[in-house]
Amino acid sequence: MSEQAVRYEIDAEGIATIWLDDPISSANTMNADYIESMETVISDLENDCGNDKAKGVVIASAKKTFFAGGDLEVLHTLTPDQAGEAFSMVEKVKNQLRRLETCGVPVVAAINGTALGGGLEIALAAHRRIAVNDRNLKLGLPEVSLGLLPGGGGITRLVRMFGIQSALMDWLLQGQQRNPEAALKKWLVDKLVDSPDQLLPAAHAWLKGNAEGPESHLQPWDRDGYKIPGGTPASPELAAILPSFPANLRKQLKGADFPAPRAIMAVAVEGAQVDFDTASRIESRYFAKLVVGHNAKDMTKAFFFDLQSIGSDDLRPASVDKFSAKRVGVLGAGMMGAGIAYACATRGVDVILKDVSAENAEQGKAYTQTLLEKKVSKGRMTEEARDEILARINATEDASSLADCDVIIEAVFENAELKGKVFAEIEEVVGADALLCSNTSTLPITDLASRTKRPADFIGMHFFSPVDKMKLVELIVGEETSPATLAHAIDVVQQIGKLPIVVNDSRGFFTSRVFGTYVLEGAAMVEEGLDPVVVDRAGTKAGFPSGPLTLLDEVTLSLPRHVAEEARKAAESEGTVAPETPGLSVLDKMVDDYGREGRAAGKGFYEYQDGARTRMWPELRTIFAPEVPAQVSAEDIADRFLFAMAIDTARCFENNVITSSAAANIGSIFGIGFPPNRGGAAQFVENYPGGMGEFVKRADVLADTYGERFRPSEWLRERAVAGQGLGS
Repeated sequence: MSEQAVRYEIDAEGIATIWLDDPISSANTMNADYIESMETVISDLENDCGNDKAKGVVIASAKKTFFAGGDLEVLHTLTPDQAGEAFSMVEKVKNQLRRLETCGVPVVAAINGTALGGGLEIALAAHRRIAVNDRNLKLGLPEVSLGLLPGGGGITRLVRMFGIQSALMDWLLQGQQRNPEAALKKWLVDKLVDSPDQLLPAAHAWLKGNAEGPESHLQPWDRDGYKIPGGTPASPELAAILPSFPANLRKQLKGADFPAPRAIMAVAVEGAQVDFDTASRIESRYFAKLVVGHNAKDMTKAFFFDLQSIGSDDLRPASVDKFSAKRVGVLGAGMMGAGIAYACATRGVDVILKDVSAENAEQGKAYTQTLLEKKVSKGRMTEEARDEILARINATEDASSLADCDVIIEAVFENAELKGKVFAEIEEVVGADALLCSNTSTLPITDLASRTKRPADFIGMHFFSPVDKMKLVELIVGEETSPATLAHAIDVVQQIGKLPIVVNDSRGFFTSRVFGTYVLEGAAMVEEGLDPVVVDRAGTKAGFPSGPLTLLDEVTLSLPRHVAEEARKAAESEGTVAPETPGLSVLDKMVDDYGREGRAAGKGFYEYQDGARTRMWPELRTIFAPEVPAQVSAEDIADRFLFAMAIDTARCFENNVITSSAAANIGSIFGIGFPPNRGGAAQFVENYPGGMGEFVKRADVLADTYGERFRPSEWLRERAVAGQGLGS
């Protein structure tokens, strides 16, 4: 067997097979070995086609996945002065694929496993795509989520297959990933087979039946008379709606700086006006510009490298056997408890859902039924699958039903006394080795653990609402939490399909604490006399999913006041000074003087009708804004939001609340909405343009202008001078 990353063989019937088989990796990527060996293979194929030896070609993978895509390890290191190298590299890859699809014989891609990014682009260069009908197999071009665009011909080919609008909306702008059945319905895949064993025979059968067929060896865009589906930008029908595309994209991005989707749209539109090869070069130029840019570096770090780290065992204590939960007891059937029960049951775990009454427990189970019914109605789930999941949830008021549970997750109201009482009730019932978890967003875990008889088995397991949509779970280690407890908690979180980050105990932990700095900075701006509408819109323009005032309404205006008061009491008891809390006077006035507590109360910074937000409360300007609103630059407003969270993230590292930059990035993006285009709160500090020294300088300017809360600590200054990141 050759040690090349791409192998070539041809049988007696003239069927050539190109095997994608990296000898030193478990997955195929477009690394240097691939490019070099593919060049040799394509040359061999061209010779065989020229001699009429090859009658057809199959592209197949010897790995479990078809092809993983570009080599991000290499792409991530490219600098702006290497843009020309990036262009040349991607042009070489595309030249090989272009020679493949124009080799003169029909080509079939036999897709045995997931094909994302560059992997799908290889398949798109084939004349037919056959895939195994496996729901776990994914097909798509997710580059936009990494701040990139598909640079291996993906945009150019999809536009010519489906037209500009369908290519953008169905595959490119959101990086959708679909299973084979869904891809077949979207005409990306031509045929499905039931098992991997049937894949190559199906490919061979098509080649033998079509090798002599008219134009079977030509892509649609290489045939005479071809026209792009839906027309080009010069077509009257498309020209009439084309101006709405960038407007809709801007609306979706809320004005935030995401270069990749804009570049993808530009490539699609510009490329549709020229021939294939010119369109391909346009795509390469945009790719080269993106891949060396700051945004792609940040997003690739977070959404590839950091997610890989979180999904691995990097955060898990070594030498602890893997644990798999068989039955989870959820204490409290409110919205959070019901969501946790849903998350467990949909992943095959039995659940005992307990509340103070059977009626409350059944209402919690009904939450799962409601979510599942929506899936059934949309054809995404069968009735049998729905019933199977519901059967896993046993709603009860009887604590003795928890006896066989190996994991307990408490999800009652955020009150330490109540949580202690709940654990005291069940502690004598459950087994001595059951994992004890508290879903709390702010209460110190060490204190909660001290209210139980088994503090070593106790850990914080902070879910985010709504649990069915939010992927993050923050695990909080108390002073006595054992390594085995932490390891098993990580196992449980991953078992139910969530992303675990690990933090140490402190008030507010990492996510709740850092989240508070964003929303309170918005309140502080209102206090200073900035227009409230400008403040809220500035948040989304900076890349946050929602403005700070919108979020304050969602969490209720009373919560930050309660958190600040608890922090003040804790500081007094410890003989320290409570941290600065800007904007509280605004919340005090909103709640105490006007009774506006947020969305749950039907009125806050915004007005609501039937639970839906309608408009910002008109009296806000009258109450808080002077006749001439305060003027602060858009750059300063955005930086105040970003730096407030980043500076507090740095404090969390300094105080050993969190130790992993990957956890801080994933936690801040997936848990509390830090702008994903910045790569996370830690990445914002560590990869600030010009380096951490420039971050410190900018923070000092903000501190001089807006308050000492922005002042970097000596610890952070020393790290910046040493060129050392936040994590240990």
